[in-house]
Amino acid sequence: MTIRSGYDDDLRLAHVIADQVDSVTMSRFKALDLRIETKPDATPVSDADRAAEECVRSQLARARPRDAVHGEEFPDTGHGPRQWVIDPIDGTKSFIRGVPVWATLIALLDAGEPVIGLVSAPALGRRWWAANGSGAWTGKSLAAATRMHVSGVGDLADASLSYSSLTGWEERGRLENFLDLTRKVWRTRAYGDFWSHMMVAEGSVDLSCEPELALHDMAALVPIVNEAGGRFTSIAGVPGPFGGSALVSNGLLHDAAQQILEPLAD
Repeated sequence: MTIRSGYDDDLRLAHVIADQVDSVTMSRFKALDLRIETKPDATPVSDADRAAEECVRSQLARARPRDAVHGEEFPDTGHGPRQWVIDPIDGTKSFIRGVPVWATLIALLDAGEPVIGLVSAPALGRRWWAANGSGAWTGKSLAAATRMHVSGVGDLADASLSYSSLTGWEERGRLENFLDLTRKVWRTRAYGDFWSHMMVAEGSVDLSCEPELALHDMAALVPIVNEAGGRFTSIAGVPGPFGGSALVSNGLLHDAAQQILEPLAD
């Protein structure tokens, strides 16, 4: 990887932090003494989630003390235009059941724009990353990376769609819309969570969508998808990670999919 951007030092830092967090999370993956609690929103959290976020926050406090930090498990810290956004374990339900589809998500927002994204899935042996202007990459490290690009599929009838679950669509009164989309595409698979969206960036899947997500679920994904040539919006078409949901595509299929999922969208 030789393409450079104005955020190279931050991207290198994100990799260093991810290496350390991977050690923390892998040491707790399938651990017999893993402690699991239920949060007020009825979602699970493990001691590994909290330990992973503490690891990231500790490294950022030393390396970027002036930057703000937003995470899933602890209150926001700091102020200013630069904000790191952390999802310590995206896919906690998979993590606690011993399913390897989980990852640590690290993003940097500059003046509200996601400029760096890194997704590290150590149980899968995979990592994806991007910085604005430097392309999207996957590999073991910065020195051993392959550039990614979205697919060229331009017709829904030829498209592969990935998602996480059906219940979220049902709860939001959009199940029929979602099922209509599944009927129009070539193939559907529920790869789930971050993986669906990274597969769009890689070009192995053409569309992915989720009806409800938070900033920490999406911030790291946006630069990767965009730099791979794709498009990342909410179901209603709001660009980036601020619309509360995700529609991710190779760009060619985006408008057609959006009109099915949100018929009243402009």
